[in-house]
Amino acid sequence: MVGIVLISHSPRIAEGTAELVRHMAGELEVVAVGGDTNGALGTDPERIQSAIESLDTDEVLIFMDLGSAVLSAETVLQMLEPEVTRKVRLVDAPFVEGAFAAGVLASTGAGAEECVAAAAEARTESKLHGQE
Repeated sequence: MVGIVLISHSPRIAEGTAELVRHMAGELEVVAVGGDTNGALGTDPERIQSAIESLDTDEVLIFMDLGSAVLSAETVLQMLEPEVTRKVRLVDAPFVEGAFAAGVLASTGAGAEECVAAAAEARTESKLHGQE
C-alpha cells in the first residue's frame, strides 16, 4: 500500500490538502507536515522524518509545495535508515492536484509507479473543459 506525506510551508495548506485527499481516497494514510516547529511558515525536517517513519505502508510518496520544502525532504532522505529510504519517492508534481490524483489511485490499490504517473499527469490536465 502507498502512503502520502504532504510538506508545505503553510500548516493550513498541508492540512487542507490532506483533508481533500482523505475525503476522496478514504482509508489512505496521509500525513500533513506544514510549517516550522512553532507553526509559522517554513518547514521542519524533524517533523518530516517523523511523518515518514509513522506511516505503516510499503511505499511513501512525498509531495512538496516550494523549493525549500524539496531541500528539507532531500535532507531527511539522507537521515533515514536505508530500508526506509528505499520505499520513499519524492514526487515532482503539482502539490494539490498531484496529491489528489495519486491519493485516489492509491486508494484503489495501485502502486507507487502508477500513482506518480497520475500525479505527473495532473500537471498537464486542463481545469477548463474543452480547452488546453
